Amino acid sequence: MSSIENALREEICTVGRSLYERGYTVGTAGNISARLEDGWLITPTDASLGHLDPARIAKVLADGSWSSGDKPSKTLALHRKIYDRNPSAKGVVHTHSTHLVALTLAGVWSADNILPPITPYQVMKVGRVPLIGYDRPGAQGVADQVALLADQVRAVMLERLGPVVWESSISKASHVLEELEETARLWLMTQPRPAPLSDAAVEELKAVFGVTY
Repeated sequence: MSSIENALREEICTVGRSLYERGYTVGTAGNISARLEDGWLITPTDASLGHLDPARIAKVLADGSWSSGDKPSKTLALHRKIYDRNPSAKGVVHTHSTHLVALTLAGVWSADNILPPITPYQVMKVGRVPLIGYDRPGAQGVADQVALLADQVRAVMLERLGPVVWESSISKASHVLEELEETARLWLMTQPRPAPLSDAAVEELKAVFGVTY
């Protein structure tokens, strides 16, 4: 096993434990994966992100065969579709974050973007987040829909299930997820709902920080 793979196994466990301990996921919900040169690492099915063992993280080879570790998460097809579509994606994080799931139950801002741009860091760090309509966990149709967006955005929201975020590392993906969950919390706790940033303010953020929104 290479030093890179060992480091990624440790990073998956560190990020998973951090998200779990801070309430971004509960029980055995959620999964994390990382791209390898010869395949992928992904958390096992029905594993708690707060109690992962690096040696038991599942390894799946490029041909789709399960190589080592415990049985891979049932969302493996979704993760693979993201990696196939977006070569810059190196880590994917999926949780059942409370405020984001609550947002889909209460009603999102729009199907193209679940939240209006209400903070600058939401614009800069998260970007637009489309809604994927409900289907059962692990459904192939969901993976196909996400694949069409994987090179256009860095996150989607699965209705009633939770966010899926991808970035150039597992840790960066978790940071995006945290910013997204915090934005949902702010939106849901504020009455009346705050006005979005103006178009001019969003354009300034895009120009100054070189972000896409």
